[in-house]
Amino acid sequence: MKATMNIDCTPEEARVFLGLPDVQPMQEHLMKEMQVSLSANLKAMDPNTMINAWLPTTFKGFEQLQELFASQ
Repeated sequence: MKATMNIDCTPEEARVFLGLPDVQPMQEHLMKEMQVSLSANLKAMDPNTMINAWLPTTFKGFEQLQELFASQ
């Protein structure tokens, strides 16, 4: 015997019915904290510091690419 049931409800209704906790306030709080932290970190880094942090890896990758072509 095979039975099929279709239940039409919102995710919120399903969460309450199944007894799952409401984590939305916690998620909103954590997102606000992450935004504040990210903003503080970005304000602390001036453009020269950011460029100096990013460019060495870019140039290193470019040098490795050149060495690869030269070895072929």
